[in-house]
Amino acid sequence: MTAKPQKKPIGVFDSGVGGLSVLREIRRELPGEDLLYVADSGHAPYGDKSSDMIETRSIAIVEFLLSRHAKAIVVACNTATGAAVETLRARFSVPIVAMEPAVKPAAAHTKSGVIGVLATNGTLGSDNFARLHERFGAEVDILVQSCPGLVERVEAGDLSGDKTRTLIEKYLAPLLAQQADTIVLGCTHYPFLATLIQEIAGPSVAIIDPASAVARELRRRLASANLLSVENRAGTERFWTSAQPEKTQPVIAQLWRVDTEVCSLPNPA
Repeated sequence: MTAKPQKKPIGVFDSGVGGLSVLREIRRELPGEDLLYVADSGHAPYGDKSSDMIETRSIAIVEFLLSRHAKAIVVACNTATGAAVETLRARFSVPIVAMEPAVKPAAAHTKSGVIGVLATNGTLGSDNFARLHERFGAEVDILVQSCPGLVERVEAGDLSGDKTRTLIEKYLAPLLAQQADTIVLGCTHYPFLATLIQEIAGPSVAIIDPASAVARELRRRLASANLLSVENRAGTERFWTSAQPEKTQPVIAQLWRVDTEVCSLPNPA
């Protein structure tokens, strides 16, 4: 007997463990939903990969999540959103919610008129980001900063070590020197570095993470499609990785703050 649509889980994926920052907000917003999470850590980071490769991986992962009966998909990766979300929405009929660098709220918040965006090369070079820049660039100065190496620090579970601190200091320096008073975290890995970013940037600089807005949008989309869970119980989480589970599991446990089982993603191409 087929499960009622409302009882089906939500599928979430990222290039690696960064999307757990989005999963965390989804869990807060939707405590009764069952969640499936795929960390494509075997192919991380996406930021320096070709759009075709990211699109191929995204399609394969969504197909896997749908095979596990996902009723909706969250692309918890800015780079994958830029490279693949239009293809995913054209190909699959379930609701698909995706990331977008929080340029709009940053533009509304800044007092100096200067905002900084920390992101990957893939995100900053995407058509999606170009549209954001065109839309809001007339109102505020948008400074962009590619951050090679930061995703790898989070994938390694190094959230506050010397190597991580040195990279963040390097990437923030030109933004702060030009009076950026609002910093957009344009990669889902970066919220796990938010404490260190705030410490280095100083208390007068606002740090903006779009994850909570994505969770609210997911709730809205599920409600409009009559897909919200009606179960009166705590939801569950299941995790898969395309890397070696024994390497990814300790980092997921560290970031999720629960010791959880991580399974191997079938046929990691």
